[in-house]
Amino acid sequence: MQVPQACISARGVISAPRRPPAPSHRGRMRPALLWLLLSLLTGTGGEGMCGAPPAAPARSIPAPRLSAEERLSPHMPESLRCDACHAIAFQIEEQLSRAEGKVGKKVLSESDYMEVLERSCSQGWESYGVQELDGQKRLAGPGLPMQEPMSVMVTGGTWPSRLSKMCHGAVGERGEERVYGAHRRGPAALRELLCHGDKGPCGGGKAGGPGPPKALQNEL
Repeated sequence: MQVPQACISARGVISAPRRPPAPSHRGRMRPALLWLLLSLLTGTGGEGMCGAPPAAPARSIPAPRLSAEERLSPHMPESLRCDACHAIAFQIEEQLSRAEGKVGKKVLSESDYMEVLERSCSQGWESYGVQELDGQKRLAGPGLPMQEPMSVMVTGGTWPSRLSKMCHGAVGERGEERVYGAHRRGPAALRELLCHGDKGPCGGGKAGGPGPPKALQNEL
């Protein structure tokens, strides 16, 4: 007697093709035998009968483990200050270039560039967060090197306020006029003024002090 082929649908429901009615009660399959048959088909090798590949195993991606300082301190952790400075320089450059584009790429007046700088530092900073790659925590977001796409990024919390506070401090320490002048010379000059040198968070062999980023994330 030929046994009808059973198959598991995408929703996990067992289905089998209809059979023509048996000519007599002798041809009817007992419920216990049918159950045993379907159980065997849904076990090892059952997937091949339906032509569907086995489901890929789920992969658990842990979130970065943050210390108490990294979670609660109002200040940017020392190891992330260089990344944060590059993010700040990127946002300032973007905001100033956008404002100049609205006036035909002309030089902004003092009141205009001061307003743009204030707006740059007071923005939400919600697109930035911290990731962990090979055991090292790095800030991630627009203007920063691409990180592992399958890693978890921790956003919100104190990260936006830390970036805003650090941005205001960097602009206030160097002065709005110097910051705008560096912007007019190009993105590299702005990064050099804000982030590098003896006083910059990326200078003097400090932790987390690589050179200017090469592969940047697109602005969200």
